[in-house]
Amino acid sequence: MGRGKIEIKRIENATNRQVTYSKRRTGIMKKARELTVLCDAQVAIIMFSSTGKYHEFCSPGTDIKTIFDRYQQAIGTSLWNEQYENMQRTLSHLKDINRNLRTEIRQRMGEDLDSLEFDELRGLEQNVDTALKEVRHRKYHVISTQTDTYKKKVKHSYEAYKNLQQELGMREDPAFGFVDNTGVAGGWDGAVALGGGGGGGSGSTVTADMYAFRVVPSQPNLHGMAYGSHDLRLG
Repeated sequence: MGRGKIEIKRIENATNRQVTYSKRRTGIMKKARELTVLCDAQVAIIMFSSTGKYHEFCSPGTDIKTIFDRYQQAIGTSLWNEQYENMQRTLSHLKDINRNLRTEIRQRMGEDLDSLEFDELRGLEQNVDTALKEVRHRKYHVISTQTDTYKKKVKHSYEAYKNLQQELGMREDPAFGFVDNTGVAGGWDGAVALGGGGGGGSGSTVTADMYAFRVVPSQPNLHGMAYGSHDLRLG
């Protein structure tokens, strides 16, 4: 019993469609080889699947370009003439754009102004003024940004300098920052007091942002150490 006639229409299932394409492509390539061998024919086949995959066949001893050249000679036309003409038109258009841009650049530099009418000169002046404002605005923005950056760097450098100065003072003087509590009214056992709280020599001037380390009364060996002032504070 013979096979039934297959209806020729698009296969909806993508997997089945790809399988059928692969099988029939193999069959077409086989027939092309048979034509080449049996009939001494020159055959060229170019195929693209629905997924964009490319396949080709060309008879041994020739190539696709040679087959195309023979085809153009046979039909008396060129497949590339239209494409070449389109490329020539595109090239001409790009040359015009380039020439106009060069002219505009020269005019903005103050050159080639003799051919311009009054309205054209006024329009050029407005364009230059607008460009100048944009450049000036951008310049001030850059200056402001750089100034803020430099201020932050200076601030960080100054803070690092103060920290190093304090550390150096503590290394050179082991008792740096201690205050004698002898004679302070009212016993207290705090070890650290803020510099704004007073204490020390009557002639000392105390700032509110400095720290003073006070000696606990139970440590007499640290009292009465010979300093010009008993208020030694970290600056």
